[in-house]
Amino acid sequence: MRILVTGGAGYIGSVVTRQLIAAGDQVVVYDSLVRGHRRAVDPAATFIEGDVADRPHVERALADHGVDAVIHFAALIEAGESMKQPETYFRNITAGSLSLLEAMLAQGVNRIVFSSTAAVYGTPESLPIRENAPLRPTNAYGAAKLMVENMLGWFHQIHGLRYAALRYFNAAGAAPPLGEDHQPESHLIPLAIQAVLGQRPRLLLFGTDYPTRDGTCIRDYIHVGDLASAHLLALRALDMGSGQLIYNLGSERGYTNLEVIEAVGRVAGKPVPYEAAPRRRGDPDALVASAERIRTELGWRPQYTDIEAIIRTAWDWRAQHPDGYGDC
Repeated sequence: MRILVTGGAGYIGSVVTRQLIAAGDQVVVYDSLVRGHRRAVDPAATFIEGDVADRPHVERALADHGVDAVIHFAALIEAGESMKQPETYFRNITAGSLSLLEAMLAQGVNRIVFSSTAAVYGTPESLPIRENAPLRPTNAYGAAKLMVENMLGWFHQIHGLRYAALRYFNAAGAAPPLGEDHQPESHLIPLAIQAVLGQRPRLLLFGTDYPTRDGTCIRDYIHVGDLASAHLLALRALDMGSGQLIYNLGSERGYTNLEVIEAVGRVAGKPVPYEAAPRRRGDPDALVASAERIRTELGWRPQYTDIEAIIRTAWDWRAQHPDGYGDC
């Protein structure tokens, strides 16, 4: 297949691109490089620099390369920032995705795998979270992603668009030669690793008064390589005729922020320096996935099931790339 991967220079998009190429697909990476890294793009992929909000540019990319399907990652990702600049997130995620969908419609491309988020659930009524749980986002990031899911549903109903919405829990780890290097960094594991390495004075632990076993948030971590493999399975399912797929992607096990910090310390061989800080607005108490649906329907089987094994891959990558990709 000929696949357009938006945001393919980013953390997850670059790993998916590499897996697609290994599977024999032709990949066009479309990325603005505002947050992505040119060095993360597989040399076997065709690279186009551009913004998904630029509909004419996207249409040309789809037409020039005879694209069969799209995997859509391009988006801002910081929930905390979205509660300070909601307008930026609705423009980037919701409006940008609409421009992409309009370009696809104009060019007759009718398959898309969408990078959604567990943030669409907000604070869940029970754990683990299943796909039919109420959708009540508590931050603008989750709300913007949910709007895109709603648009996909209407495009499916009216235009026959075939889509998969994959609701990520917490992506983590590295898939050499690719790793996690956000600018700025907002994810717990790389922040903790940077603190151990002395690349930042200390880690800020946001919130120690949640109703959890140690007072810190509970999150579900999934290795980036396992996350990527689910995209390939979803894409093949759409190619075989599936029309509307919604799946959680997580490990089905929750760890508190403090447990993750302690696990990073064990992998590093020394404790993570951290400082308690106030809660961030919009952070739910606990998010833990049920991934039963994708396991049953598509046969997805994550290879990494232990948090320390996931952290080890991230630690090894950062040890080999102390400056990340070093391009920004």
